[in-house]
Amino acid sequence: MDLEIFDDTNQVSDKWLEMIRELIELSAKKIDLPADTQMSVTLMDNDMIHEINKKYRGIDKPTDVISFANEEEDPNEMPIIIPDDVDFDIPKNIGDIMISMDKVKEQAQYLGHSEDRELGFLVVHGFLHLNGYDHMKPEDEEEMFGLQREILDEYGLKR
Repeated sequence: MDLEIFDDTNQVSDKWLEMIRELIELSAKKIDLPADTQMSVTLMDNDMIHEINKKYRGIDKPTDVISFANEEEDPNEMPIIIPDDVDFDIPKNIGDIMISMDKVKEQAQYLGHSEDRELGFLVVHGFLHLNGYDHMKPEDEEEMFGLQREILDEYGLKR
């Protein structure tokens, strides 16, 4: 897994950065992602995620996590043409996760669990969205939340 983590707050501990990396790697193994998969996680404050939420989702307030999947092909984009005799695979970039660290603190306090647990939940939740999981229908919610719980429990972030 080629994972880039950006801390736009400049306040996230090395412990949390490592936890994010480990949770993404564990989650990738659970769903059998190829090793050369690429993605990023950006940690930001409420003001920054509010701007992104308003611009891209039309929602004028901060949120906890936003996932931008790169699965759709843009018909206006020039295709990359690779000659048949080239012997390499292009890594799959699945997208970007953006997390409000302000919301991590607010929601952990509100829900009565640790900030570690809240951050872990948002990382895994965003990751699963990047990989096509959703919770719009009850059966999809059951599948996604069950996998989420399994990953967090295995990592040691039980509720």
